[in-house]
Parts: sequence; structure tokens; C-alpha cells
Amino acid sequence: MKSQFNSALQNESIDRSSKQKKFCRFKKSGIKYIDYKDSDFLKQFINDQGKILPRRITGTSLKYQKKVAQAIKRARHLGLLPFSTDSQ
Repeated sequence: MKSQFNSALQNESIDRSSKQKKFCRFKKSGIKYIDYKDSDFLKQFINDQGKILPRRITGTSLKYQKKVAQAIKRARHLGLLPFSTDSQ
């Protein structure tokens, strides 16, 4: 009985090599300017609550993450994107 618990508690090795490497979509496609008026494109970088998704999830580089964040903030200020959602 005790051996069943020990085998259940052992850490199994995780194969991390099968994960796809994240890449910056802006560098790959050569986008230099992120348009704050394109709300459909900017919605890809916002979650359901209206928060800006972090770099570790989207895979964008630091340079373009700052530009995306600035564009989202400008779009929010103009009313093109919501600051938050009303859903509970």
C-alpha cells in the first residue's frame, strides 16, 4: 500500500523540448508601426477582462510589447477599446 503512494508522489519528467518556440510576430512579418486605430488587431493582445497580455504569453519582443501597450492605451483613451468589461 505504501509503495502505491510513493509512486504517485514521484515527480514525472516533463518533456519541454516539444514546446514550440515563441517568436515575435512583428519581427517575423516586418511590421514597424502599430496602428492604435486598428482595434481588431489590438484585441489579440487583450484578454477577456481587458488586461494587456504579457510578453511571455504573446511572445512579442520587448521593443514591440512597449509599442503594443502604448497603442492599446491610446485606443482606450479614444474609446476604441474598453478599459474593462462589465461581465461578472
